[in-house]
Amino acid sequence: MSLHEAEFERQINPLDMVEQVASLNDWAFSRDGEDEISIAVTGMWAIYHVSFCWMEDFEALHFSCAFDLKMPDERNGEATKLLSLINEQLLIGHFDIWLKEGSVMYRQALLLNGGAEPTGKQLECQLSSGLEACERYYQAFQLVVWAGYSAKEALESALFETQGNA
Repeated sequence: MSLHEAEFERQINPLDMVEQVASLNDWAFSRDGEDEISIAVTGMWAIYHVSFCWMEDFEALHFSCAFDLKMPDERNGEATKLLSLINEQLLIGHFDIWLKEGSVMYRQALLLNGGAEPTGKQLECQLSSGLEACERYYQAFQLVVWAGYSAKEALESALFETQGNA
């Protein structure tokens, strides 16, 4: 028997730990089934719709974060360019555009192969890095979709950081 064929008995469902993290942070959540939990997180720019899905076949905890930003068809091309520019900058995770729904989504996965259990710190990191990416780039998507900016202009404007206080 190869190591790949070995069966590992998982002690807990990784979503149980996600539920604990959500409870500790007083976030509204719902357990949508044994393998999915949805959390609403209020950020600076939007209310983010977070979902964790346990994908048993891949032994992966899939994280996704969507925000309400309906994309008109005529802005899909520029939004796709923006997506590419943003994804070049990300070390982990990536943004997608779901054309059917016309929405933007950030996604990443935590691999837990071989029966590995997630730690609370890993889950918090997965969640915080995803939310930070959404907060950082939300305005760039808004500028492309609603203000008609080019992808490059929107990214430059959104990443502009002021120095000091007025």
